Amino acid sequence: MMEINFSDEFLTEKEHNIVLDYCVNADYRYGETDDLDTPQTGMTHNIPETHFVYKLFKKKLSDSVSELQGRKLYRMYVNCFAPNENPYFHKDGETGITFLYYPNKDWDVQDGGETQFYMDGNLYGIVPQPNRLVVFPANVLHRATTFRNQHRFTVAIKYQ
Repeated sequence: MMEINFSDEFLTEKEHNIVLDYCVNADYRYGETDDLDTPQTGMTHNIPETHFVYKLFKKKLSDSVSELQGRKLYRMYVNCFAPNENPYFHKDGETGITFLYYPNKDWDVQDGGETQFYMDGNLYGIVPQPNRLVVFPANVLHRATTFRNQHRFTVAIKYQ
């Protein structure tokens, strides 16, 4: 089983700024349900395959992650959570790999916003350090937590 890993400074500063600007200005639709037993939360925006941001992540990942050989990118989108929303735990699937990219510019420990993983009866968190990319198996139970005072954006990239 693949572990949870992360890479800091994944994009150049210019690329990071482009992605953040894209996330801030994207058109969102309300609600994503990852589990049939939970209500919708947050907002999402599907990134078109023709957009620069989609092509950027696809190329960077294919160039740097050997585990993607033979896998298919099936969805790339932005999650947006308002301050103090309460997202639910979910899995992204029984197979596959999920990447999360944190485009927000600033982060402090008092802000919250970590991605929580539930494994072996324990909670583990990855902080949303700006320009960090996290990778984990799609079948790991996880959830976003929100920021205290600002919207939290995450680019989600899913491979089968």
